[in-house]
Amino acid sequence: MSLAGEVCLITGGFGFLGQRIIQLLLQEDELAEIRLLDRHVRSDIFESLEEFRGQTKLTVFEGDIRDAELLKKACQHVSLVIHTASLIDVIGVIDERELKEVNVKGTQFLLEACIQENVKSFIYTSSIEVAGPNTRGDPVINGNEDTVYSCSLKFPYSKTKFQAEQLVLQVNGEVLRSQDKMVTCALRPMYIYGEGSNFLLGHMDDGIRNRDILLRRSKKESVVNPVYVGNVAWAHILAAKAMRDPKKAALIGGRFYFISDDTPHVSYSDFNHVLLKPLGFGIQERLALPLPLLLFLTLLLEMVQAFLKPFVKYTPRMNRQLLIMLNTQFSFTYEKAQRDFGYTPKYSWEDARTITTTWFESVLPQHRALLKTH
Repeated sequence: MSLAGEVCLITGGFGFLGQRIIQLLLQEDELAEIRLLDRHVRSDIFESLEEFRGQTKLTVFEGDIRDAELLKKACQHVSLVIHTASLIDVIGVIDERELKEVNVKGTQFLLEACIQENVKSFIYTSSIEVAGPNTRGDPVINGNEDTVYSCSLKFPYSKTKFQAEQLVLQVNGEVLRSQDKMVTCALRPMYIYGEGSNFLLGHMDDGIRNRDILLRRSKKESVVNPVYVGNVAWAHILAAKAMRDPKKAALIGGRFYFISDDTPHVSYSDFNHVLLKPLGFGIQERLALPLPLLLFLTLLLEMVQAFLKPFVKYTPRMNRQLLIMLNTQFSFTYEKAQRDFGYTPKYSWEDARTITTTWFESVLPQHRALLKTH
């Protein structure tokens, strides 16, 4: 099915994933209009999109996802919403109340606007973190959407993403004023990597500070399956196209899908090394301390954080939940997405690695110079 002639709204349109989705939309189909909603508008990204937009109209809505009036205006005459906007926080630096307001209430406001404005299709960008891992670090190897896994989410980011996902899936089948039924689904990407990733830049900077030796934060055997940003964007496009087909829409609606690709299964730390090794980076052989001791130390840091909370904001760079995530085997297949809406990776592992490493090479001199002056 084609998206030609559609009016599509992308929240977080200037973000790491959002801009890739828009690039692919412009390459694939002649949409009538693509609307970008974001709190931070970047003129450089918009200008790059303008270069190959063809006849598709690009419209920017600058503002907060919690602004109900802005959302209503942005959703007028829209047929498809792809909701990528959210606050991401894996170390606990953002207040939990703000996370809930943006990730959960913002999603609720957007859904309400969609219902009011007869938006037929809604795709939510969820996260692998809504699935786990649990506090025991129980592994999942090549799991799928039917894998039974006991997990009580503790970290605020994971909880808010799960709550938002549930809101999206629950409104599937909602009867709109136009008498059409709303179709919703959620995509759960693995750890997303690629050019422009702030997480990857952070790991590279830590390596530069450590004389080009990457810090090891995960054991070699704690394998996961990262996914390239271009393939995550492609999954959103294919899901959107499938929603145009009534039979596929009935199959997809109200369901979540894990999105991965053919990136090799390695630990988080070793994956960073795979990407940066061609640029001369090494990696520590083992964790700085045995994992049980690291877990105990992070517990102590969390206790210090709680004690200081009434007086000063202190956020440790590592916490138990993050340490467990980095050191748990946790991988999922994309077979159900392939079966239900035809997802297969658009970019091979070789292409994804080359693109990402080339980007690293382009920004490395600037980061070396900046870190040298600090």
